[in-house]
This record gives sequence, C-alpha cells and structure tokens, in this order.
Amino acid sequence: MTAGDPDATIRQRRQLADIAIGQATRGEWPAAVETNQQIIELGGDVDAYNRLGKALSELDRHAEALEAYQAALERERTNRIAERNIERLEALLTAADAARGDRHAARAPAALFIEEMGKTGSARLINLAPAKQLAPLSPGDAIELRAADEELEARVRGLKVGQVEPRVANRLLKLMAQGNRYEAALTTIRDDDLRLIIREVFADPANFGTVSFPGAAAGRTGDVRPYMKGTALRYDDDEESEEPEEEPEEVEELDTSLPELSSEPEEEEELLEET
Repeated sequence: MTAGDPDATIRQRRQLADIAIGQATRGEWPAAVETNQQIIELGGDVDAYNRLGKALSELDRHAEALEAYQAALERERTNRIAERNIERLEALLTAADAARGDRHAARAPAALFIEEMGKTGSARLINLAPAKQLAPLSPGDAIELRAADEELEARVRGLKVGQVEPRVANRLLKLMAQGNRYEAALTTIRDDDLRLIIREVFADPANFGTVSFPGAAAGRTGDVRPYMKGTALRYDDDEESEEPEEEPEEVEELDTSLPELSSEPEEEEELLEET
C-alpha cells in the first residue's frame, strides 16, 4: 500500500471489516478484537467500534467494551446499538462493584442441563425486567418459575426478570395446577434475548401419561441427550402441537382355536364316505 493513498486505505479497511464479520460469525472473539483494532488504527468508523465492543463483551472484558461503545456513540450520537450496550454494561459494572464476588443467584444443578425426552424443553422470556436488573444474570443461573394469574413468571431471588412465553407457559401452568413441579435455568443471555431450559422434576399422578414437552419428544432417536455448551437447547419457533397423544392401536386377537368336530352321526358318515 502506498503511504497516504486514501483509496488503498479504504480497500484495506473493507477487507478487514469482512474478516472481522466472519470472525464474529464463527465466535473467534480474540481474533475479532485484533482485526477491529487494526481497522480503528486505519481510521475506524462506528461499526468497527461496535464490533470491537461486542467482541470484548464476549470475552468478559466489560470495562474495555464499554469504552469501545462510548467511542462509537461519540462518533454517532444516535447510534442505538452503542446506546443499548452502554446502558447494559454500565448496569453490569455497577452490579459487579456492589456484589464484589457475591453471586446474585444460585447456580442451577448440572443435572438440569441433561435433556430427557418429553421432560425438558426450552423457552424464551418476554416482558423482560429493566436492563439494570438483568445485567447481573449469567447463563447457568437458577430460575424460579411461579404461576401468577395466567402468566408463568421467571424470578431470581424473588425478583421477576420476565415471563415464560405463552406457547410453553400455557401448558405448564395447567400441569402445575395439577401438581407438577419444574426447575429452570438460564441458557442464553444476548441483548434482549433471554432463554431458559426447563425440566420436569415431579409429575403428579393426576398427570400420568401427559408429556410436559411434547414438541421436544418428537423426532428424537434417544431418550437422554446432554446439554452442550454453545448450542443451548435447539429452539423451534414452530408452535408445539397440543393434540392429545394417539393411543396405540389395539391388536386384533387371532382365533387360534381348532374347529370343533361335530358329534352328529350323519356328519361323521358323510366325512367317511368322502374319504
């Protein structure tokens, strides 16, 4: 590249931006940090600072991420991405300073992250609490599920952080009203997207034969599958079927008895004559 050649600099920045986007897509966050820093050295733009903030956040380098987003906002005062992340990171850092290592929520037991056909499922949280209240949360935190009117609330230490989406909540509320119990934990926290894994820990005899998560049971080849980091639980946007399970067809009983021989003399004589 010729020194002072603006066109060459622009081309290089575009090439690096494509590389940075690819690294972020693949989750290569340390490499993404370096690439975006190179772009900034060439005269970075708002997108480069936002990408840098994202990569630093994924590496839990929250203070540095906050600086990157603030730099983006200085260059574009109405940038919504920077504004939202600054609010989130400031709340997170404030909560971390207040807690100083004292966890805000209990960690869910490891057994909760084992998927069992029909007994575990995933759900998205809606109507989330303010960002300041959500900031201290992290994947693996235990969530208390509480029925409230026609909603299934998700709570951490008694504070509501959101509610389970209706397509899952409606079924669980009915089963909980009849005695079922469930445990839950956070699996995904990404901006405004919070998701849970929910596990049936007790099925009331009144619900015998009723599957808690029929959609999760469909199409599985095994009964138990471990939760794998990075995949969370596969989350289908298609609505789960609420149709009752089909009863197995009855097998018609075969008549295996031998035909009875008639005891009438005339019929016996006819048989003898035929032979």
